[in-house]
Amino acid sequence: MSAEGTDESSWALDPEDESGAVVAAVGRQLKMWREAAGFDRSAFAERMGYGADLNRKIESGIRIPRPEYLDKADAVLGAGGKIAAMKVDVEKARYPKKVRDLAKLESEAVEIGSYDNGVVPGLLQTEEYIRALYAVRRPAYSEDQIERLVAARVARHDILRRHPAPLLTVVQEEAVLRRPVGGKMVLRRQLEHLLEVGQLRNVEIQVMPTAVEEHAGLAGSLKIMRLKDGTTVGHNEVQLVSRLITEPKEVQVLDMRYGMIRAQALTPRESLTFIEKVLGET
Repeated sequence: MSAEGTDESSWALDPEDESGAVVAAVGRQLKMWREAAGFDRSAFAERMGYGADLNRKIESGIRIPRPEYLDKADAVLGAGGKIAAMKVDVEKARYPKKVRDLAKLESEAVEIGSYDNGVVPGLLQTEEYIRALYAVRRPAYSEDQIERLVAARVARHDILRRHPAPLLTVVQEEAVLRRPVGGKMVLRRQLEHLLEVGQLRNVEIQVMPTAVEEHAGLAGSLKIMRLKDGTTVGHNEVQLVSRLITEPKEVQVLDMRYGMIRAQALTPRESLTFIEKVLGET
């Protein structure tokens, strides 16, 4: 399965990822502020309007607090902006290091090309679809891990509506459009979302019909990103291996293959009509 599927288990314990220490430090600070203000956990939970168990997990460094939680805690504890100021560090720690690295590359791209043969590309996935992908991962993620990974992927979607936005071209296998990930209703909403984003002027979606005989993408999924500085890089992830491809000859091969894949697929207009047809059959 590609990087946009569920095989991201190596994100859990990355020795180069400092996010765990940041979250633990924020939790300790929140506990110190709470105790200094004279609140026990039950009273603080009541004032905050959040469950006591959530507060306990945040103070223990198990859960990552959302920005609105820190804002509310700052007000309840009278911290004068000192707790709210931690939102910047927490926002960086919210997402696993590999997601931050990929998001950074995407933010620097003027053009992103993606061919996926297992799932809908991450930049086009609905939140329900993302959650369904992580829910079927084995060995299973905890609910906290799923929440973190879903939030990380959803956050990447912002680049599609920024100004200026990168050109995103996607080639999607027909079989993926018919696979009921999360059930029929999740798939229907995902197909509707593809039709919606396919109308954006910076997004082109193409479908690779199963009946096509010549297919340059049979070796697997790939991603090509052209960056603002003029360089082009490739990215690929299969099973437990994530790889950024920068060697010029290898990037050239991926670029050539992606061009051939696009030429063999349906045109963007034909593809949207095809997706509408699949939606009607789902």
